[in-house]
Amino acid sequence: ACHYLPDVTFLLDIGGQDSKVICLDGEGNVTNFVMNDKCAAGTGRFLDVMARVLEVKVEELGALGAQSTKNLAISSTCTVFAESEVITLVGEGKPTDEIAAGIEMAVAKRCFVMAKKAGATDSITLTGGCAKNEGLKVAIEHVLKLKVINLKTDPQLMGALGAAEYARQKGLAKAAN
Repeated sequence: ACHYLPDVTFLLDIGGQDSKVICLDGEGNVTNFVMNDKCAAGTGRFLDVMARVLEVKVEELGALGAQSTKNLAISSTCTVFAESEVITLVGEGKPTDEIAAGIEMAVAKRCFVMAKKAGATDSITLTGGCAKNEGLKVAIEHVLKLKVINLKTDPQLMGALGAAEYARQKGLAKAAN
């Protein structure tokens, strides 16, 4: 991410199985790292499960949540219990966009503690597949009170591009013939 946004100081990487906040100095070195690795809540897997319950594609969840003017609270931090909450809300006929916004808000709240522990202060850059979720970006800005800086490159590729750049810098990359 530093290669594409040289001034980035805080990354929030939300992938399929974990989420993490990575703090960087001016040279792109990691100065702090906080990771949620205890459960699927706050990850892409959480969003996958919730999208399935709402009977929408996970790619549609962000736009659905972003169009809502209010969100329905999802209070459970456990994916299994949150799934039950969402099933109940759907059964009660609650608006799907408000449920989607509540789901994204729940993920943002999971990221709040990590961001504060890591020392995020003014802005944060999202990486990982979940960075493509517009509703999640809105929720993160609201909950974390930090500006989300968008990457011009596909945020889902950042981990792979970073590994390739690291290998290049260390002389580990081999030229393709």
